[in-house]
Amino acid sequence: MIVVLILVLVVVGSIVFHLLSPWWWTPIASNWSYIDNTIVITFWITGFVFAAVISFMAYCVWRFRHRPGSTAAYQPENKRLEWWLAGGTALGVSAMLTPGLFVWSQFVTVPANASKVEVVGQQWQWSFRLPGADGRLGRAETRNVTSDNPLGVDRNDPASLDDVVISGGELHLPIGKPVEVLLRSIDVLHDFYVPEFRAKMDMIPGTVTYYWFTPTRTGTFEVLCAELCGVGHPQMRGTVVIDDDDAYRTWLQQQPTFSQSLASIENLPSK
Repeated sequence: MIVVLILVLVVVGSIVFHLLSPWWWTPIASNWSYIDNTIVITFWITGFVFAAVISFMAYCVWRFRHRPGSTAAYQPENKRLEWWLAGGTALGVSAMLTPGLFVWSQFVTVPANASKVEVVGQQWQWSFRLPGADGRLGRAETRNVTSDNPLGVDRNDPASLDDVVISGGELHLPIGKPVEVLLRSIDVLHDFYVPEFRAKMDMIPGTVTYYWFTPTRTGTFEVLCAELCGVGHPQMRGTVVIDDDDAYRTWLQQQPTFSQSLASIENLPSK
């Protein structure tokens, strides 16, 4: 009976903890409420299964407890029960995965009017690149990385000369406008994650991953690396600031272009 009581308390305690504890997610700051909805569906399905299984275990412990003179019935196979368990499991897994497939399709289907921003991860800092006046990002490759060109931007590509490169700073984005985030890693696996945006993606060396979102409220949000990337992983943090249109334009005008940054480096006196 002690085991039965413990199992019942586990179920009741889990439900009470869920209802009373402030464990809920941070307020959302983008259009990805779909992510929260999918998590809620998964939570209710897994929560129901958890409560049902533990309650059934408690019932079995009580119902089939040892009593003098009683013997257990040996039943090595039960086809009907096996089909019920397999079918119920398949139904539950499908109910959890199906909404995620629709959300994933939206997650990677970028609107035609989305602006581009490149996020570059390297041990252990974030860098960003925005298109300049021409509205296009120039080419960039890891083989081009040097001390004065840490993102490997192609100097011979005319489209890259007016790009805005922000190394180790904070990224500003305008509110209410879709953004396609292009993700690139210089060295090892990283993961660009802003909890309030409900958006994250692995950054794989040698390839470019992406997703998109629309900021829905102004504010300052912390960037985290969600992939263990070395001893400096806990310190790999950054900032994304969502501005109104006027504040964003003011900030953007203050940022030097790639060609201006190169010119300032070339004009430095040599030792």
